Amino acid sequence: MHPYAPLLIHVGVALLVPVLISVLFELISSRRADPVKFQPYESGYPTPPIHGRFPARFYLIAMLFVIFDVEAAAFVSWAVLLRELGTYGLGAMALFLIVFILGDLYVWKKGGFDWA
Repeated sequence: MHPYAPLLIHVGVALLVPVLISVLFELISSRRADPVKFQPYESGYPTPPIHGRFPARFYLIAMLFVIFDVEAAAFVSWAVLLRELGTYGLGAMALFLIVFILGDLYVWKKGGFDWA
């Protein structure tokens, strides 16, 4: 048996299973259009359609949340490995903090932290 045979079998199965599931779904599923099925859905309840433009403020707040989340993950991993990283790790985190604080000051100046 060739050494790559198990890998080829694995890749073949990994490609075949989604195709088979999709084909079976198309064969078994019903074709009835249910109007409730196509309504916007959030937190378990259908929601009314949004009229007009969706406020861009929501996306700004979401991006700020992602940035703070990445910062928290960086601080936790840095704190766990601080002794092993030594002076280099301290300098790298100081540079990260400087860039992050400058970004926060820019967002604050532009009014990005005004939640109301």
